[in-house]
Amino acid sequence: MQFSSQRKLEHRLKPVLELLRRQDLVQQLVDRSQDSSDIATDLVHRRHHQELSAALAKLHPADIAHLVEMLPPEERNTVWFCVSESIGGSVLAEVSDSVAAGLIDDTPAERLFAMGECLSAEDLGIIEDLLPEDIRERLVSGLREGDRSWLETTVIYPEDTVGHLMTRDVLVIDSGATIKDVLRYFRRLGEFPDHTDKIFVVDQRHRLEGILPLKALFLHSPKQPVTEVMGTDIVAFTPDEDADAAGLAFERYDLVSAPVIDSRDRLLGRLTVDVVMDFLREQAEEDAFLREGLKGDEDLFGPVFESARNRWLWLFLNLLTALVASRVIGIFEGSIEKLVALATLMPIVASIGGNTGNQTVALVIRGLALNQIHRGNVRYLAFKELGVALLNGLIWGSVMGVVAFMLYGNQSLGVVMAGATLLNLLVAAAAGIAVPLLMERLGRDPALGSSVLLTFVTDSMGFLIFLGMATLLLLP
Repeated sequence: MQFSSQRKLEHRLKPVLELLRRQDLVQQLVDRSQDSSDIATDLVHRRHHQELSAALAKLHPADIAHLVEMLPPEERNTVWFCVSESIGGSVLAEVSDSVAAGLIDDTPAERLFAMGECLSAEDLGIIEDLLPEDIRERLVSGLREGDRSWLETTVIYPEDTVGHLMTRDVLVIDSGATIKDVLRYFRRLGEFPDHTDKIFVVDQRHRLEGILPLKALFLHSPKQPVTEVMGTDIVAFTPDEDADAAGLAFERYDLVSAPVIDSRDRLLGRLTVDVVMDFLREQAEEDAFLREGLKGDEDLFGPVFESARNRWLWLFLNLLTALVASRVIGIFEGSIEKLVALATLMPIVASIGGNTGNQTVALVIRGLALNQIHRGNVRYLAFKELGVALLNGLIWGSVMGVVAFMLYGNQSLGVVMAGATLLNLLVAAAAGIAVPLLMERLGRDPALGSSVLLTFVTDSMGFLIFLGMATLLLLP
């Protein structure tokens, strides 16, 4: 039977979810039974623990990570303590930082240490900064010298750089080798690193000279030197490059893996598509949260107080901006008292402006993320978006003007409604371009709170334009 990827995941998790549901039912029956003893209760818990552990042992660590993130705290802890120590560290490396931090806090030190011992240096680097200092020091000191050196090298790079994401699992061959030498090397190796599609050809100083696609091994004579069949048009990265830019290159050139080199062209490691995809997915999720003023990795089932505290800053800013908008309305209280229709129509002007601004913000943030916006084309982009806003303003402003006239029988009110809609759409488009560009110029994430700032501009200016025009044109 064929299933989609999502259906397959649900099918794999179903036995565990069923065990959790059954455990809740049995626990309720035990609690209600007056004859139940501590021994009987303990036996019930042990049996369910064994069944749950057996079911979890059949799952991939990434599936367990997904399961953990979708469970409320009590069930999450039940599952977590049934996960074997051999894969527990891999689960921590897969879940979000906020969830991982909560699991680490609830895990006894010796169990946490045992989990960390089962991790490779690369996976340990993912969770290293989340671990308690004493556990981290014990794990790092227990690594082999080469692993410890690699870990210390990668952690010095920021999380959003290639150096932090690269792996040392590379296939390297000397430039003086032949195809036959490569095949002999493969036989000795026995196992390929994941996502291997090419071999890196280096000289005696370990400087990268070319790449040898795996398919070349089947298309050329065993006696042929690798230098004659290798490719020299190499897409390579340096460890301090932005991981976002690397992700765009992977998409543009359909890469599976790529070398990472230093300033002297010496091969340091490689970047693989699975790591790049994970990074880009996490960045997209974080940007989506940041646009709404939320913490990028907030735990869906985290503590109430912590979740509330994460939202205080932007709620505070929202209250301030709403207060400013309300004071704009307060300036025209007299006008609203004389013409009540203004109170019913002004939210429409603000709302349609906010919608236009959000569309522009989304386009600009995407353009910045894809490196499509630069100093030379900002002016063209601004005129284009203002032109779109002008056209939409003329069309939908006219529609709203006719609607206002039909509802209230006031031709001048219809003209004011049409004009205010047009002007606020222009303001919204200008703000939609300016806000993310200004955030980037200040060195901040363009997605950070853009919707809050945009709402402030479109609401305040929408009310000011509409009520100001109405006061000038409709009231004596």
